[in-house]
Amino acid sequence: MNFLSHFYFDRHSSNSNLVLGCVLPDLMKNANKSWNIHPEKKPDLFLESDALSDILTGWKRHLAVDRYFHSSDFFTQHTAAIKSIIAPALANSAVRPSFMAHIAIELMLDSLLIGTDKINPVDFYNQLASAGRHDLKTFLLLNAITDTARFFKFFDHFLEVNYLKSYSQPENIVFALNRICMRIWPDPLTQEQKLELSSILPAYQQTVAQNFCEIFDEIEQHLDLKGNPPTS
Repeated sequence: MNFLSHFYFDRHSSNSNLVLGCVLPDLMKNANKSWNIHPEKKPDLFLESDALSDILTGWKRHLAVDRYFHSSDFFTQHTAAIKSIIAPALANSAVRPSFMAHIAIELMLDSLLIGTDKINPVDFYNQLASAGRHDLKTFLLLNAITDTARFFKFFDHFLEVNYLKSYSQPENIVFALNRICMRIWPDPLTQEQKLELSSILPAYQQTVAQNFCEIFDEIEQHLDLKGNPPTS
């Protein structure tokens, strides 16, 4: 799931460190894709303060939500359908249809959460901005991430740009997809392909809109996310 979909499960929380932890795995991968840490395997490192423990709890919740979502029928069915309808448009592109389908369904969910007023992106950014920076730096250092300046440079830019707000318009999903693909492939999409996808994907999002709440309810019930974060 993408940032706002993870935030959905803690949208009513007043614990900014927990909220930060819930999206920290994705923030780190965006800051430096080579960073690959597993704090959930060494929980004893984060017992010195409630703030560190809360970040770890959020981190573990992120992993649990992604694990369930990516094995769900919802994910399997929609990614297969999206892959099928976008494959012709990507025939001459290096971008794998399966990769784009995976990212597209996640961005669609974020877009629908905003469009149906289930999430306010402003609340999300305010929570991240309120999280303890000293605690976050300590968390990174405990995970052997010594180049904390690089992370905070990305993090501050992420907060400043507020680009997730643009997902309120389904047509902006193609722009976001192209930007994500550019991290892997140079010039991933031609202008013609962008235009074609701009017609295909917003139309498919209307199909997702019919039952997208069900996957959030399913995850919330299965993982008991109503105030009881996962412990493993």
